[in-house]
Amino acid sequence: MTLLREGDVSDIQFLVERLEALVVNARKVPMTSQVILEQATLLDLIDQLRVAIPEDVRNARRIMQESDRVLAKAREEAEEIIGAAQEQAALLLQDQSILREAETKANEMIEKAQSKSDETMRGADVYAADVLVRLESDLVKTLSIIKKSLELIEERKPQPTEG
Repeated sequence: MTLLREGDVSDIQFLVERLEALVVNARKVPMTSQVILEQATLLDLIDQLRVAIPEDVRNARRIMQESDRVLAKAREEAEEIIGAAQEQAALLLQDQSILREAETKANEMIEKAQSKSDETMRGADVYAADVLVRLESDLVKTLSIIKKSLELIEERKPQPTEG
């Protein structure tokens, strides 16, 4: 890229001064602020201005237009990415909500199962205690019968004679 040379600037300044002189010295339309310019002279001056504009200035304009286009496309892509990210975040939040709900239900089920298990164990303990108390009672009765039977057998035994 070449730099704007001093000669280019003075050429452009000279042409702008000529344009200014052309407008200032033009015939005026009476009772208005308008002027009449000779079209061919004006178009010739515009052509000279175009030629005097350095290539770098023309390139800079094209670069600016391309830059604007690239920026617009980048903004559009950024908006699409942000939209997709927001959608993904919403899905993740929804998934987290479903997961939390599932965990809550699982915990409730575990608590109910534990409670039912505790209740069943208490019932089984009560039943076992009742059975053991009856068994103990039956064993006490049976032991009493055995003792009485042994006593009877002892009484029937012939006593050794003393002699």
